[in-house]
Amino acid sequence: MAEIRVENLLKTFGDFVAVAGSSFTVADGDFFVMLGPSGCGKTTTLRMIAGLELPTSGAIYLDGEDVTFNRASQRDIAFVFQLFALYPHMNVRKNIGFPLKCIGRPRGEIRERVEETARLLRIDHLLNKPVSGLAGGDRQRVALGRAIVRRPKAFLMDEPLGTLDAEFRNLMCEELRSLHDRIEATTVYVTHDQLEAMSMADKIAVMNLGFIEQFGTPQEIYDRPATMFVADFIGSPPMNFLRFQGALSPGATAVRMNGAEIAVPELREARAEGELALGVRPEHIRFDADSALRGKVFETEYLGTNQIVTVETDHGMIKARMRNDSRIVAGETIGLSFLSERLSLFEATDGRAIKTALFDGGRHG
Repeated sequence: MAEIRVENLLKTFGDFVAVAGSSFTVADGDFFVMLGPSGCGKTTTLRMIAGLELPTSGAIYLDGEDVTFNRASQRDIAFVFQLFALYPHMNVRKNIGFPLKCIGRPRGEIRERVEETARLLRIDHLLNKPVSGLAGGDRQRVALGRAIVRRPKAFLMDEPLGTLDAEFRNLMCEELRSLHDRIEATTVYVTHDQLEAMSMADKIAVMNLGFIEQFGTPQEIYDRPATMFVADFIGSPPMNFLRFQGALSPGATAVRMNGAEIAVPELREARAEGELALGVRPEHIRFDADSALRGKVFETEYLGTNQIVTVETDHGMIKARMRNDSRIVAGETIGLSFLSERLSLFEATDGRAIKTALFDGGRHG
């Protein structure tokens, strides 16, 4: 397997900027996920890494070799598409072995590698079955097998689970990650589904409008989002934002909102008077009768072991995740307090995170 390094990758289509100067490194053996909404540039980036699109500028390195303008066939990568693209007139064995047949490998080697790959994917009992009669999950395994059998330097996957139903997609997420760990593959995986990304990735690049908003581990991105977009895109429900006017001084450990003083991680940078946003995850909110920050309960949603309580405040609607044994009645007024060490602060105008003792902020180009 191999390291993938992308430097200042730019892709334009006329006046439209699809990818805006991205730079990142996928370490050898990492499961790297590009996450973002439709049209954010993640698939275009993947296609440039694969050699299916040429960049407008920038460089792509595979295992230390500059492959920016190499054809896809010269890059020693395997691409798994959202649509399985299997050959319906071939059985499972022939589908998996087809890439080896194309490069002229001996029959004995093809048979051995196909059977080894099928055992790895737990479809060895299907080798002589026609692919047209297989269930969606088994067809996806065949598509993966066709990529794995070549033993390439890297695997590129473009929303490979997008056509599966929710229950089976969750199962395939577990199997894909387990497969990745067994073969120690370098993998670049594109998805718009945050649950897929958070459950499988070693590192995530969150993309929006062609930019990488944040690059980091799932925990880093969830706990310390670099922008309001990331904070809103990751999490269900997403992070709450309480907007307020104020100024910040370096070293401050609290902000004031309508007379309520709220403890925050120690600030590392000054901000002149302006609109700011305090970010708090639903699970980091507590009901506190003594708190000066108050609101009226708008509604409750019961979700089995917990409930989502929506509270209307002077700073907007706030969603809190609570245990189901908390007795909350719509219409009552309650006080809210936050876990100070888990809060984020943002510039409300550009959405950028403000530096604190626990987070340096920043945004990738």
